[in-house]
This record gives sequence, structure tokens and C-alpha cells, in this order.
Amino acid sequence: MRLQISHEIHYRYKSAPKRAIEVLRLTPQNHQGQFIVDWRLDVSSDGRLTRIDDGFGNIAHSVSIEGPIESFSVIASGEVATDDTAGVVREAVERLPVAVFLRDTEFTQPTPRIAEFADRVLAGAVDRLDFLHRLNKTLHERFEATENPPAPTRHAGEIEAGEDEASAQDLAHLFVSTARRAGVPARFVCGYRRRDDVESVRAIHSWAEGYAEGLGWIAFDPSDGQCPTYDHVRLGIGLDWLGAAPIRGARTGGEGETLTQIIRAHSAGGRPTSQSQAQ
Repeated sequence: MRLQISHEIHYRYKSAPKRAIEVLRLTPQNHQGQFIVDWRLDVSSDGRLTRIDDGFGNIAHSVSIEGPIESFSVIASGEVATDDTAGVVREAVERLPVAVFLRDTEFTQPTPRIAEFADRVLAGAVDRLDFLHRLNKTLHERFEATENPPAPTRHAGEIEAGEDEASAQDLAHLFVSTARRAGVPARFVCGYRRRDDVESVRAIHSWAEGYAEGLGWIAFDPSDGQCPTYDHVRLGIGLDWLGAAPIRGARTGGEGETLTQIIRAHSAGGRPTSQSQAQ
């Protein structure tokens, strides 16, 4: 599958900041099942764009913009060739030991309810891989997936104890929290998902990866209830949303910030190949 992707990010301010510094994780990388045919990153305002790959192995860029800044935009776009690897992630950049992804964060800290949930899913599993598949299916069946994540970002405990509706970001956090509570390394993933049924969406997609001995890292998308396919483009990983977020920054002065995103991910031709999920 060839996917054509355009991700526009627009910032506007009621009161102009004097300066802004942004870190952009908006450049996907090659790995098995994902080949970057062409990719471009543009920033509307004058500023030095410097590559500063982060500790997780994500390609990152920093940009410093001098004000006053009334608005600025970032546009990431390109073409990516994808294949279905049944969720198995191979030949990706791996800078950290697997055990690092057992570490809890503020957003993935398990509550007693999450611990009970992990024990229930674990009790019916024959091995670690089966546990991950069961967890993915259970979350998909329990929650109705929504497009836009809440603001501010919710903790895993809030999601588990809340109503039966959750964003892809929510479900990825809950997947990661539950897996780690069961002793399974897991990490948060940001990326793009093909949506030929709509013109555009206003939030980046999120899913999770869990580690199974013998297979390595395997991707799971609880919003879809399956392993990611050639419809997904992996952008960045982290312990949680903060570590994988496509854009984060700080500003000096200014107020009344408004952020608008327009994301288009559509097929650009090419025939997909399909495999069954990891067994």
C-alpha cells in the first residue's frame, strides 16, 4: 500500500509570544513493513530547524522562532509504502533495553482496578502473546472508540473507571498500563492511520506495542481491535503520550493559544499485501 500523508498544525495567539521553541516528532522511519518514499517538514516562520533525535530513537527536530509571533504553522507531508506484518515490528531503531518499558509514568500508573483487570485478562491467557491479544480484544469490546483525545490528557486510572467511551490515545494508555501491571513490557505509539472514508481528521492516531519473547515488539490497536496493518504509519514511540507526542513546546509570553490540526492519510496507489495476525 502506498499512503499519501499531510499533517498540518496551525498555532494562533490572542497575545503574541516573544519567542517559541518547539520539538517536532513528525518524521517516520523505515522498518520492516514501512518504507519512506518521500517526506518533507516545513515551518512557516523563520527559524532554525535542527535534527535532535531523542532517547527512544524517534527522529526529532527542534525549531526556535523569534517573535512577536501571532501565528505559525508546521506541515509534515510525504508518501510511505506499507505492508502488513501482522503487527510484528522488526528492524526499527531500538536504543533502550526492553525492560525500560516496564516503567510506569504519571499517565500509566496502575490503580487497584487496573491491577484487578490485568489479573483477569492474564488468568485466561496461555502465554504472553495470548495475553496481549486478549487485552487488545477486551479493550476494543468494552470501549467505544472516539476520534479526538480529551484535554488535558487522561490518566489510565481515569479511563478505566470512567464511561464506556475512550479515544485512541486513552486506549493506548490503558493498554500500556495494564500490560506493564501484568509484567509485560509495553510502549505508547503515535502515528497515522489511513482514512479513505473521511477527508481529514483533527487528531493523530495512537496505539500500543507489547513485547513477546520469540517475536519481539508487536503492535496492537485497541481502537480497531486488531494489530495495525498497512493502513498504519508508525511515527514515534514513548513510555506514554508525552514521550511520543508529535509536537511539544514552550513559549515566552503570549496567551490565548489556539491549536488546529488537519490530518489527511489516504491511499496513493499500490497493492496491499495481507497476513494474519501474529500467532
